[in-house]
Amino acid sequence: MSRYISLLSFIVFQFLFWSCALPEKINKPNIIVIMADDLGFGDVGAYGAKPENVMTPNIDKLAEGGLKFTSGYCSASTCTPTRYSFLTGTYAFRKNNTGIAPPNSPAIIQPGTETIASILKKAGYKTAVVGKWHLGLGGPEGPDWNG
Repeated sequence: MSRYISLLSFIVFQFLFWSCALPEKINKPNIIVIMADDLGFGDVGAYGAKPENVMTPNIDKLAEGGLKFTSGYCSASTCTPTRYSFLTGTYAFRKNNTGIAPPNSPAIIQPGTETIASILKKAGYKTAVVGKWHLGLGGPEGPDWNG
């Protein structure tokens, strides 16, 4: 009988120590950025849009369950410099050719440039861009981001 108790105790302690050694799974929050041209602060319900003007129930639900970005200010009024500044964290006016990028223009953000995506990847996130890019597609001398 004593033999079984010893064996059972050994097994219980092994499971106890094994479970303590497992790393905790850290649940990182999801990050979704919706960037739209000509979207005003009050055009989305979560930020005060009047329901009779524009209804955004799904965006409102996302905002209700998360954090809202309320203090972002753009140093430019067009899409290319806005996207450049957001992705790189630098002022577009300090970089040449950050006006409105024409189709198939050279890539404004060069490979290897630290961006919000590269920082998030280092933190274990998977990143993607869906929709309008407007930061150049590579041109004849650089990478062709258009596939």
